[in-house]
Amino acid sequence: MTQTIRVADYIMERLARLQVGQVYFLPGGGAMHLNDALGRHPELEPVLCLHEQAAAIAAEAAGKLTGGPAACMTTCGPGATNTVTAVLGAWLDSTPVFFVSGQVKSADLKTGTGLRMLGVQEADIVSIVEPITKAAVTLTDPETVAEVFDQLEYAALSGRRGPVWLDVPLDVQAAQVDPATLRRAKPPVACAQPDISAAVAQTVALLRQAKRPGIIAGSGIRMAGAVEAFNQLIEAAGVPVMPTWLAMDLIEDDHPLYGGRPGGIAPRWANFTLQNCDLLIVLGSRLDMALTAYNHAHFAPHAKKVVVDIDPAEIAKLQMPIEVPVVADVKPFIEALAAAISLEPPPDFSDWLARIAAWRERYPLLQPEHADDSQGVSMYHFTDRLSGLLREGDVIAPGSSGFAAELFLLNLRIKKGQRCFHNRGTGSMGFGIPSAIGACLASGRRQTLCVEGDGGLQMNIQELATLAALKLPVKCFVINNQGYASIRVSQNAHFKLLVGADSSSGLKLPDLSPLCAAYGVGYARIEGHQDLDERLREVLERDGPVICEVMVQVEEPRIPRVMTRINEQGKPESGALEDLYPFLPRAELAEHWPLGS
Repeated sequence: MTQTIRVADYIMERLARLQVGQVYFLPGGGAMHLNDALGRHPELEPVLCLHEQAAAIAAEAAGKLTGGPAACMTTCGPGATNTVTAVLGAWLDSTPVFFVSGQVKSADLKTGTGLRMLGVQEADIVSIVEPITKAAVTLTDPETVAEVFDQLEYAALSGRRGPVWLDVPLDVQAAQVDPATLRRAKPPVACAQPDISAAVAQTVALLRQAKRPGIIAGSGIRMAGAVEAFNQLIEAAGVPVMPTWLAMDLIEDDHPLYGGRPGGIAPRWANFTLQNCDLLIVLGSRLDMALTAYNHAHFAPHAKKVVVDIDPAEIAKLQMPIEVPVVADVKPFIEALAAAISLEPPPDFSDWLARIAAWRERYPLLQPEHADDSQGVSMYHFTDRLSGLLREGDVIAPGSSGFAAELFLLNLRIKKGQRCFHNRGTGSMGFGIPSAIGACLASGRRQTLCVEGDGGLQMNIQELATLAALKLPVKCFVINNQGYASIRVSQNAHFKLLVGADSSSGLKLPDLSPLCAAYGVGYARIEGHQDLDERLREVLERDGPVICEVMVQVEEPRIPRVMTRINEQGKPESGALEDLYPFLPRAELAEHWPLGS
């Protein structure tokens, strides 16, 4: 006897086979069969958020934590368009997320009519998201659901990963199909894998010649499922590792091979490491502007470079000599390089590692002035103390933009087994709380830490209700810098006029204590450094979600950082990665860069 099911149930079953675990959603009439199918599936957990942007960000975060895939479901029209910021974030950061939307019934679609809208709340979401997805499809024929899902699955999880979108009209959701008779997509013709043997041999030869090698480790390593192979590689090679900010949890800060997180705002010692390399191996990193400080030509200028990226455009954009460009999945390259090194070990780099350790001791981020709390809590001191109290295995999901996230991520010390990520591509405000929800659930409800700015918090404040409903162990430290601190700094620097940056220029932020009470989450407040460890422990040990407001210094300098300076001819000149502000005396800088051969 033929067993038929709804298209909606088939889609949920396919998501379950992908082991997405949770589906983040907000129900709507345009997705009524999809909503019902989600609620009925025994292996999927429906996670109700109170705004579609938050649901989409939570799915994006879950995809980042697990390596994907993750899933988000919305209704039609504004429900679908509300997700676009997170779709963009997943696209830019190569995160595989399945977005599924309801749509008006097939007879009401405006396709081919020349109309702007025919059905109620109709929006052509596929055309909107097509440029920022690997694939986007409106499912018009129920009998093609398996074939279309196959195609979307392949698109999301092959090559450079990314989000996909499946739009399903209401009548198609309800249509009955027989899974046994559905046609399937032909497996894609396997692309010939690039021959990386020559590139691996060249890299081994360059390692044997190097005195000061380094590895830039990007988030592509995790997305490729290559973390274990990467750990084997670095142990065999003995080369210092400089993780990007998006991949900072690939190596703990107290690992003997940790070389710091370099970039436009970074520990001075990390940039000395980068800029003094004579060989740089870049694995799964697109070398974004924040890392290169907008100056490709002066990025590790004395280093021969090996760059491995699955996307040829990311290598082609680099305006610097690349001795060994490798367009390939990073995992087989790492595995092959580790195998080659085990047969032909490189020289001992202990002198180079000792030099890096000496820089680290001489130029710590935490300075004596950060102990002063007369103007409020120092982010440097706060993050140092919080880092010390966090446990191995904790999940850290901070916001993605502005003063709060930047200084927290700059100063955070990663421990073994911790996961930490953010949204590097968009740096969108409002990322923190929904990101923590997605990360916490995807991790099996491990303790999850969120650090969010007081302005960014308001972008998705409604998700405090989601935290309370799910009783998640999320501790969110809200950095109260009285508004949009980074905007205020730039407006003061360039225009001497504040517009929409703080309470004096039109920004009104609510009192968080009664707000937290209304939502049913815990509240705490930190105003100074006294008994800081004890106050932080109290927050971390409380059951359920807690919002802890931290009253920080409003204009604490973000240093060390690349800064434009006026040269001897009186013209502005971009700063160099090795020469961070506050500038060292020229004689002192010369001790550390450039090192002689």
